[in-house]
Amino acid sequence: MMLLTWLVSFAVVGSVLGAKSAGQIPIRGGIVGGVGGISPTQTTPAKTETPKPFVATPGALRVVENSGICETTPGVFQASGYGDLTATESIFFWYFAARNNTATAPLTLWFNGGPGSSSMLGLLQELGPCRITNDSSSVTLNPFSWNNNANLLFIDQPVGTGFSHGNMSVGTSQAAAADVWTFLQIFLKDSRFSNLAANSLAIWTESYGGHYGPMFAAYFLSQNAAITAGTVSGLHLNLETLGIGDGLTDPITQYAGYITYAGTNPYQALVPTNYITTANLSWDTPYTGCKARIQACYNSAGSNSNALCSGAQSFCNSNILTVLIGAYDMYYVPSGSPDPYPPDISSYLASIQTEIGAEVTWQQTNLQVYDNFANTGDWMRSSLPDLELVINSGVRVLIYDGDADYIVNYNGVEAMIASMNTKFSAQFNQQVFAPYKVNGLLAGQFKTAGTFSYVRIYGAGHEVPAYKNGSLAVGQGAFQFFSQTMANQSLYST
Repeated sequence: MMLLTWLVSFAVVGSVLGAKSAGQIPIRGGIVGGVGGISPTQTTPAKTETPKPFVATPGALRVVENSGICETTPGVFQASGYGDLTATESIFFWYFAARNNTATAPLTLWFNGGPGSSSMLGLLQELGPCRITNDSSSVTLNPFSWNNNANLLFIDQPVGTGFSHGNMSVGTSQAAAADVWTFLQIFLKDSRFSNLAANSLAIWTESYGGHYGPMFAAYFLSQNAAITAGTVSGLHLNLETLGIGDGLTDPITQYAGYITYAGTNPYQALVPTNYITTANLSWDTPYTGCKARIQACYNSAGSNSNALCSGAQSFCNSNILTVLIGAYDMYYVPSGSPDPYPPDISSYLASIQTEIGAEVTWQQTNLQVYDNFANTGDWMRSSLPDLELVINSGVRVLIYDGDADYIVNYNGVEAMIASMNTKFSAQFNQQVFAPYKVNGLLAGQFKTAGTFSYVRIYGAGHEVPAYKNGSLAVGQGAFQFFSQTMANQSLYST
């Protein structure tokens, strides 16, 4: 009887999730983060080749300067367009100079997740110079934009994501890292941006960025070392900072967090207790449970590796992730599903496409890119070793999470952090959380050790800078932790 109840309830959950297609993580075959199978609500055709008559310029940029869109602060330079990796691979970018101290301000890269989701989400819904209005018709200037004191570069990657277009061959975070490195070499050699090559560099990312961030940072460090050794040529990138929001980094330590969060979180239980019981069985069953499948993925090598890791993604997301959200919004659990906030940005982007030099119709998430990653099993591979390497290398790292986010919840993220083996881990794990205040108002709780910090923000969903807490303005708390980290400081209350 319990199984029948669970199956009926699962069908209801699937129908609810089918209505929610506004987030960064695709729904495939009715499964959040599923493998194969097109959801009825996500039938956007993939972009398979560079459209004509646009002509790529391999190894160079094609740029629209000062479009007047989004950033309206007087005297602040902006540029958008494409970096052409090859004749058939073009990556879209939108750059905003810092509002203050442009010449010396760090260069900050922003990447949304998916995989295959556009970084225009971060720009317009979260932390960019402008923010989409609730009716999705226009934008307003963002006083807490991250380009107040940083040169901010939004990148749609891999190829095929957002406004980017061309042959979509990337299916792993490692391959994505190589393309981003190539793009940055092109970007920083351009005379309009070459002055930024000497500035400090920061990577900020969220969601699947828990994979991207550590792997991109580790790849940059390895390329820098190879340049120093003379084995490769290129511009040295002065990587100093990595920030990861609500990121999936190490599935084996994070997936049990879904079970914990669904039953006990600051808002409400998400599902009945029998769901929790069933999910625990799906997690712990020897040899065939989610944990065992993730471990098999970790241990795998050779021709069977992709199948094992894709199989783990399919099983775990079918039997744990999708089931336990219930009727709530997986990106902001205080709301029912679907939650219309943050507002949709597709109609606005369509209205400005020509002005910013975009050459194809924007897609929030490219399903072909997503499927490429699902087919390699990249989702269930751990980027924790890369994260540990980056922390130990001296790069300042901040991990942050919103306590209203289910899809990459703080229970899992904090378990991942507790499992880390870095030069700061013993000191970090011995600490208790301290209140994180913004202008004297409680915004969350945090820990910090050495050059590593973590903060859990109260009242924030998956896209942390899109939310407000109490009398704080939208994005104000996120702007504080960003500013402190970019100033090479550990977090502290104000």
